[in-house]
Amino acid sequence: MIDPAVLQSLDQRMAKAIHALKEELAGVRTGRATTSILDRVMVNAYGSETPLNQVATLNVPEPRLITVQPWDKKLIKAIEKGILESELGLNPANDGVLIRVPLPELNEERRKELVKMVQKTGEQAKVALRNVRREIMDQFKKMEKNKEISQDDLRQMEKVVQERTDLRVKEVDEVVAHKEADVMRV
Repeated sequence: MIDPAVLQSLDQRMAKAIHALKEELAGVRTGRATTSILDRVMVNAYGSETPLNQVATLNVPEPRLITVQPWDKKLIKAIEKGILESELGLNPANDGVLIRVPLPELNEERRKELVKMVQKTGEQAKVALRNVRREIMDQFKKMEKNKEISQDDLRQMEKVVQERTDLRVKEVDEVVAHKEADVMRV
């Protein structure tokens, strides 16, 4: 008999891996402006590192422009510095009130680099899924060794876990393919 709590744990942990992948890929630049590009930008605000979206309002008024409106005008230099140091390759323009972050056109070479990075991130997510699968399988093998379940139950559980893992791996492939298409779209 398959323990529903173990399967629920499996599903939750795999869902977290997929969620982490989606969050990681949201920060990868595509041809269009999106505020999620700046999600990982940290700003030295009031003596501590703070996420940019907690000290300013972010908007996308045009397809290739992000505007950053600081809540406190004193932070404008710190925000500009945070964007420059984020290694996103963006050059913010500060007019004293608003920071404009123009997104340059991606060339073919940069798009290919981004696709490789997306694929690498997808592989990392698959590794995380396989690690979850392995841990759950080890749990089942330990139960079988302790005579808590039969060999038939073990094989049935392994089959169910493998099916769920395959579904999640397929989901990772779909997310990665969608992001690759986004990056390559001119």
